[in-house]
Amino acid sequence: MTTALNEWPDVLPPERNAAAPPEARGLARDEVRMLVATDRLTHNTFRELPQHLHAGDLVVVNNSATLAAAVDGTLDGLPVTLHLSTWLNAPVDGASGPPDTFGGCDGLWVVEVRTRERTPYPRDLHPGNEIQLPQGATATLREPWLPGARRLWIAELSADPTWLLATHGYPITYSYVPQRWSPSYYTTVFGRIPGSAEMPSAARPFTQRLVLDLVTSGVAIAPITLHTGVSSPEGGEPPSPERFAVPASTARLVNDTKAAGGRIIAVGTTVTRALETTADHNGIVHPARGWTELVLGPQHPARVVDGIITGWHAPGASHLELLVAVAGEAGVHEAYATALDTGYLWHEFGDSALLFGPGARRG
Repeated sequence: MTTALNEWPDVLPPERNAAAPPEARGLARDEVRMLVATDRLTHNTFRELPQHLHAGDLVVVNNSATLAAAVDGTLDGLPVTLHLSTWLNAPVDGASGPPDTFGGCDGLWVVEVRTRERTPYPRDLHPGNEIQLPQGATATLREPWLPGARRLWIAELSADPTWLLATHGYPITYSYVPQRWSPSYYTTVFGRIPGSAEMPSAARPFTQRLVLDLVTSGVAIAPITLHTGVSSPEGGEPPSPERFAVPASTARLVNDTKAAGGRIIAVGTTVTRALETTADHNGIVHPARGWTELVLGPQHPARVVDGIITGWHAPGASHLELLVAVAGEAGVHEAYATALDTGYLWHEFGDSALLFGPGARRG
């Protein structure tokens, strides 16, 4: 018997958490399991992805690379870990690069304060709280980032963030991953532009060989950039604004693919959010860059994306609403119920899914 999403426990059963990368379990990245939802559900390995796409389809990927965005410090004498989510200011005078390129920015960041055990900080935070960081650096809290929530704060860093993360940073992890893994485990084959606080993990199972298999089978690949913020599930807030860029070349490929009858396959919720942000009411994608505050869901379905490659998201995560916007509520419920019943693993080191929207579920 399957379990509906609304019957999930508040906390995912511990045995469903992927506590280590698949490489530690003796698997290659593209050997994780993949549930494919077309007009039926099938169980596959991620390496079999090309068998489920067609010549003329377009796979859109996120080329944002993951920062070592966690730094240890102390607050009021308690050991804490500071998560740097995204920078807020344009480059300082003389710095190179546009405002949405990491590096050379002044010191305002969106941050999250957590314990060293990677759980939510247990005390109330207030403007003026100062986190002591390595080598005399500090982060001073100014005000909450999102209206009505106090998990994420705007903070002023006293040190160059490029130096701070390069010297003392490590990848953000949560309590379901007890061991600290090196930054190489948090890369994707598409990551080129540093800026994501957390890995755009839907792309983690891709390998260079798999990319070649897709291209040689007639499936095109195009990039967007969306720098992810922190997504700890405890907050319950809607998705934070995030920096993105959809280049003209990708917009053109998306529109040409749709016009020719091909399908747009987004690698992850980040790609979906970026593409749908730039789409007009007719589903035409336009080049754009800046911040997106778009929240997709049943009341705002996807206009552009026909299918999504995704990891498995925890109960209550806002990402689930976005999946419904692409694949429909019934499709997402069936896929998640089956994944729960058949032992799929969750989170960034877990298994994968390929979910198609109702109009794109041809085999």
